[in-house]
Amino acid sequence: MLKILSITVIITGFLWSGSIPLDIGDQAPNFSLPDENGQMQRLVQYRGQNVVVYFYPKDGTPGCTKEACGIRDSFSQFNDNNIVVLGISYDDAASHKKFQDKHNLPFHLLTDGDKSVSKLYGADGMFFPSRKTYLIDKNGILVKIYKQVNVISHAEEILYFFESN
Repeated sequence: MLKILSITVIITGFLWSGSIPLDIGDQAPNFSLPDENGQMQRLVQYRGQNVVVYFYPKDGTPGCTKEACGIRDSFSQFNDNNIVVLGISYDDAASHKKFQDKHNLPFHLLTDGDKSVSKLYGADGMFFPSRKTYLIDKNGILVKIYKQVNVISHAEEILYFFESN
């Protein structure tokens, strides 16, 4: 009886939250979100390339700036390895554009204002998304999930993973 109750609570929790945990080997959930220019970016349009989808709390905050600038500083290596980078937060396009311009970020920042994609990926939070990163291979399969991110060394960790696999 206790086992059935526990399973029911777990299933109800997943249904209530609207998200089922993603795992390595899963197909990355597709999404369409507007970027810093209001143009729709769809995950599926990057099939055939390795993709980094990173969720971050807020434009312009110290940790988020360090993480984004770390990727920017290594961006030629991301290009050399055919890796697309998509940053996602709840901030609007105007905030993303200002953040991108101020720090010369050479990748798209996407707006998840309704929190649907963050929820789909298990990175949602009440006020800000969780800082999580998902690495997706050329076939759209999740190959690495970073649930803990060191904003200073994250770009190097991502490059190391893709270069060694």
